[in-house]
Amino acid sequence: QVQLQESGPGLVKPSQTLSLTCTVSGGSITTSYYAWSWIRQPPGKGLEWMGAIAYDGSTYYRPSLKSRTSISRDTSKNQFSLQLSSVTPEDTAVYYCARGPEGYYSEYDEYDYWGQGTQVTVSS
Repeated sequence: QVQLQESGPGLVKPSQTLSLTCTVSGGSITTSYYAWSWIRQPPGKGLEWMGAIAYDGSTYYRPSLKSRTSISRDTSKNQFSLQLSSVTPEDTAVYYCARGPEGYYSEYDEYDYWGQGTQVTVSS
């Protein structure tokens, strides 16, 4: 059973960088052919895929967020991380990490494991 757990600050000030880490247990983030994604859900809105890091370390980003987003991994800790720079209140959302097959990033039915989600609020 694969488990994912998000961690990071729940409150970030505008213009700062949001940093979250997803710790994975029960499976390796280097297992072919999975991708490990960050997905968020703003209040009252649907899920939005932000980006992913694949089993081989390749990264993929939502075009509208690409300039502000960076996803990295630490294979020794079986973790992957999200950094979102220059945040505004519009970045307030529940942030999820999840596992899915590489290439199916916005097809949420294809994801088989999700973290519980963590609320991040952008406010001064």
